[in-house]
Amino acid sequence: MTTPIKPILANACASAATAEEASYRINREIGGRKALIVALDEGASNVVDRVAERPWGAAQFFRTPDIDAVVAELEDADVVIVVGTAEADGEAASELARAGAERGIMLAGLILGAQDEVGDAVSTLRPYARNLMITEDEDDVAAVLTALRA
Repeated sequence: MTTPIKPILANACASAATAEEASYRINREIGGRKALIVALDEGASNVVDRVAERPWGAAQFFRTPDIDAVVAELEDADVVIVVGTAEADGEAASELARAGAERGIMLAGLILGAQDEVGDAVSTLRPYARNLMITEDEDDVAAVLTALRA
């Protein structure tokens, strides 16, 4: 005779915790991250402008960067996301990556365009971006920001 299997209820894990374990829970909303989104060329600037029109928390958007202005904002940032097309400015990405690395801030890259058209941009950004995504869909920029709670 086998014992029937009881379903696991959605709150089973919460009710199984001891009072001591429960004291470690976070009982508040976790806020968003401060993300700096930087366009590395004119084509990317148009996309960044459109994405910036959506409601965001602490995200800041910069079109074709004044590097000094972006670096000044790095102190409170959690992540820098550079957005480029085949015309991406590797020198700007390099400066941002170095400044971010000095402060322990990750730089991620989003390259917009067909994979066979953005090879130079990939080569330019690869040494600096810890994460690099190639996409033809500009909505992916917003999806990444949403995932980061920007």
